[in-house]
Amino acid sequence: MIKLSKSIFILLYFFSLIVTAEVIKEIEIRGLDTVSRGTVLNYLTFEVGDDINKLTLQNSINLLNKSNLFSDAKISVIDSKVVFDLKENPTIKYFEIKNYSDGDILNEEKVDEVIANYDLKPGSIFLKNQLDKLLADLKNVYSSNAYYLASFAIKTDVDDNNRIGIEISIDENDRALINSFSINGISNFEKDEIYDLFDMGEADFFLLNYFTNNDRFSKQELDAGIESVKNKYLNNGYLDVAIDSSNIKFDKEINKINILIIINEGDLFALDSIKFSVDKLAISENYLRSLFEIKDGEPFMRDKIVEGVNSIGKVLQNEGYAKVEVSSNAVILDDNKVKININITPNEEIYINRINISGNNRTQDDVIRRNFKINEGQIYSKKDIDESIKKIKRLGYFSNVTYELVPTEIDDQMNIDIEVIETKTGEFSVGLSHSNSTGAALNAGIQQTNIFGTGNTFNAAFSNSEAVDEVSFYFKNPYINDRGHSISYGAFEKSLDASNLSTSSYLIDETGLIFGYGVPLSSDSDIFNELRISSLDLTCGINLLTYENKTCTSNDDLETKISLTYKSDTLNDFFAPSSGHESIVVSTLALPIGDFEYLKLEASHRNYNKLSDSLTLKLSARTKIASSLGNDDLPFHKRFFEGGTSSVRGFDFNSLGSKYPDGQPKGGEFSLISSAGIISSVESLGIDNPNFKIFGFVDSGTLSEKFSDFEFNDLRASTGVGFNWFTPIGPMGFHYAKPIIKKDGDVLESFSFNLGAKF
Repeated sequence: MIKLSKSIFILLYFFSLIVTAEVIKEIEIRGLDTVSRGTVLNYLTFEVGDDINKLTLQNSINLLNKSNLFSDAKISVIDSKVVFDLKENPTIKYFEIKNYSDGDILNEEKVDEVIANYDLKPGSIFLKNQLDKLLADLKNVYSSNAYYLASFAIKTDVDDNNRIGIEISIDENDRALINSFSINGISNFEKDEIYDLFDMGEADFFLLNYFTNNDRFSKQELDAGIESVKNKYLNNGYLDVAIDSSNIKFDKEINKINILIIINEGDLFALDSIKFSVDKLAISENYLRSLFEIKDGEPFMRDKIVEGVNSIGKVLQNEGYAKVEVSSNAVILDDNKVKININITPNEEIYINRINISGNNRTQDDVIRRNFKINEGQIYSKKDIDESIKKIKRLGYFSNVTYELVPTEIDDQMNIDIEVIETKTGEFSVGLSHSNSTGAALNAGIQQTNIFGTGNTFNAAFSNSEAVDEVSFYFKNPYINDRGHSISYGAFEKSLDASNLSTSSYLIDETGLIFGYGVPLSSDSDIFNELRISSLDLTCGINLLTYENKTCTSNDDLETKISLTYKSDTLNDFFAPSSGHESIVVSTLALPIGDFEYLKLEASHRNYNKLSDSLTLKLSARTKIASSLGNDDLPFHKRFFEGGTSSVRGFDFNSLGSKYPDGQPKGGEFSLISSAGIISSVESLGIDNPNFKIFGFVDSGTLSEKFSDFEFNDLRASTGVGFNWFTPIGPMGFHYAKPIIKKDGDVLESFSFNLGAKF
């Protein structure tokens, strides 16, 4: 009976609690200024009329704190009224970062980007944790670039409208430079090989270090160097190499850094074997093995394995397997050997269904299709497609050419969608130019390399300068048949006053016709044959009449010559290349059916290698040789002349070689010219202009009256600096050269410029 009474009492007690539970009668929100009451209510998980529940109240406070609208949020319950006491985060009035060295670590553009990324721009809600993150990242960036003594002062100003102004003032102090840079543990490579993988180290000779900044520390450059060292060891078989770069000590007293890198080279691993797993592909393992430039038993070279795997993919893609999958895995054996397993899944062969072309509003479809090496219905070949795209780009009709492979409803077929962006291919120009060689000139003409969208070239030009007057007409069809042969023809009339070319005084009036035929050898090389027939009228000055009487008094006025030109061009840019080469060989024969008989051979080569993002090495050389084929000497106006802007700079135009008794250049039958130079962008000077290049160079060359007269002690050489600027109105070039090998009687010309302007 007593137990029953207790149970009834407990039930009645809980029932009374339910009946008497507090209900929310009112919600009061304090502290609002810019945030609306409705915005706060949207974050609440209860409303008026709900029971008061501590868990529900706490959830609402948590949501308000996560909203980033408030720096503080409290809740209380007073007589069935829920009261919120809120403190709004201020709105950013302004945010400034001051006193940084523009361009070294920060610049105005980067500062704007940083402020936007951390959402600290004016009008945003201020969050202290965002400011703390920004400050921590700034300290890390400055520390990573050796500004260890940099300090950051923060000044804030909150006005009556709860708007905050924030100012970060940076005191960078001096950048810490590298005092010592040492690498321990190198035994299997030359030390210089490893040190050269870092773009930083101990200071160079003070004058050189001014330009290289070799003693500037950067964590990013250090990490890049460590990665290069690691790759060098891995690519040469040291698979267990370990590199410790943590020993970096900053000497605060002298503001210098001491760096010690410790390398544990480990054992040398050798290649055991390469095994292939081929799924449904009739291809021999011997052929696949031949694609790897590494033999069993040789030191394991990771990069050779990667190259071999890529070669398999390319070979199979060129055989039509567009969806080929090639994977590899390495198995380390007990005797420091590595076995490589290659898995090849070719998938099905792919055929070309349709080739779709878009963007060619002027250029005819056929002009593009005839340069494509693969046709509809043929098997897919990545090599052929890529070479075709390059060939289309080299036409000069388009500013960009892209393609995309598009699947079709048939599994083994794809479409090729080609998109081109046409560029200006025609130009009517009236221009003024100047050079040290020919003086001021007036030019006019019409030039169209894609006339009526047919791919044909039409040029008509007029030029008048102090030395040369010329009128010419030229037409070329680069694709007269499906093999890509070209044909050209033209006419010209030219008058040359040699007295304005730093040579002896004579006049030549020439009128002629030109016929040419070209044949492609590959996607980047061709040969071109040209026949030139002209009539010459020669008038000699008094002195030249004495020295070259036989040529000056002859009645020779008909010249018929044929030339054969081979050209290979892989340059990546026409005006400012940074990689590739251009090689040209020209042989010219004056035929006996004219009044002149001679042979000329000319060869030139220029090569560009990118040393870094901003530096390019240019090497060039050319040679010319000419000889008479008859009993008479080579006519003086067929000789070569050297010296000046396009030859050995620092020497006057056409001034090298033998001289007549009156001191005028005589020219020669053999010339040899070479040049080496470093071309640089001007980004390091704070100038963001890709069309502006500065360069340093060393030129050398000689000109011999006869090939048998050639001697190396006749060489002239010069060194200098200059810049090229591709302006909107035309190209400009300036250089200053100083001869370093010269002889008495040489005529020097230190400064030169070229200007071409169209208007």
